[in-house]
Amino acid sequence: MTIHWCGTGLSAIPGLRRLIQTGHDVTVWNRTVEKARNAVGDLTDHIAAFDPDALAQAMARDDIIVSMLPADWHVPLAEMAIAHGAHFVSSSYISPEMRALDGKAREAGVCLVNEVGLDPGIDHLMAHWLMADYRASTAFSAKNDLSFLSYCGGVPKHTNAFRYKFSWSPLGVLKALRSPSRSIRDFSELAVAHPWDAITSYTAPLPVPETFEVYPNRDSLPFMAEYGFEPGWPVRDFVRGTLRLNGWADAWSGIFAEIETLDGAAGEARLKELSDQLWAENAYDKDEPDRVVLCVALEARDHGRTVYHKTYAMDAWGDARGTAMARLVSTPVALAVEAVLTHDIHPGVTAAPSDPKLVIRWMDEVDTQSQHLQVVDHLT
Repeated sequence: MTIHWCGTGLSAIPGLRRLIQTGHDVTVWNRTVEKARNAVGDLTDHIAAFDPDALAQAMARDDIIVSMLPADWHVPLAEMAIAHGAHFVSSSYISPEMRALDGKAREAGVCLVNEVGLDPGIDHLMAHWLMADYRASTAFSAKNDLSFLSYCGGVPKHTNAFRYKFSWSPLGVLKALRSPSRSIRDFSELAVAHPWDAITSYTAPLPVPETFEVYPNRDSLPFMAEYGFEPGWPVRDFVRGTLRLNGWADAWSGIFAEIETLDGAAGEARLKELSDQLWAENAYDKDEPDRVVLCVALEARDHGRTVYHKTYAMDAWGDARGTAMARLVSTPVALAVEAVLTHDIHPGVTAAPSDPKLVIRWMDEVDTQSQHLQVVDHLT
């Protein structure tokens, strides 16, 4: 069985190197062969220029395609995997088009594994662990009202005036700022057009507690079922969101104001121009450490009294092994590949696993990739 790893961008390398170093049969496909050689050429000669026709010819049954390419490649590569009786792994969110392949994948006995990066990915594992822990506790009751918070952010380890730095093109960040979100706050649905309409403060329970700015991201509501929230449970808060350094909103206020005015082709052109400017002014310097903070919290209350409250908290930063972002995105991808190889993931379209054995195994590996990982019990 061959692992066809497509894409050697900045967030791909640690997981790719792990698979090669542990003896798996890996072929690396990348648009620029020289870039791939610079990344893993010391470990393998199995490097080829990415071409979908060549990839299809190289495919065999039970092979695995890993897509670390732009999102518009995921569904075509997943369809290729189904056609060849192979499997597919990606760190990206499950799109409606990917979800629609579930029946075909099950029929073909093919695993299409997604959302196994950092966020989405590690956050899912934390959520599954907390929900299992809560259900097993004496505090559990279907009548308790629940608050679920999940905040993740990549931020500079050494702060700057802009309160943010970029590892790659800022265009994706700028486009995300134009996306609406849905979450639950105080038992009601909160729908906002722009992130800056819902910025709040959050104190992360790190070894030295630290306050960040946070805001809802995308549509949180479908993840209630994904995490095992049952219909009829009272839910006070449910939000999956983004975390930024304090002062971020003020530093970005001019960008927010301009984004609201952009529209059409001219707006897209201006967005690209703004992206180039931000990249020139706020890119990470060579060997400058990044930082990733991820906190997932679950609180249950019985008639206003907190009966369960735990937070799974992670803090990681760049070191001699490379960037925290790359380690924490690509290592779970490698773990997913290995889980497919050992038949620990079932056919169909799936996200990061909820199986307790896999959750514990994967989080043990995440612990080695971060400088701090802890479950904080706020009631002890």
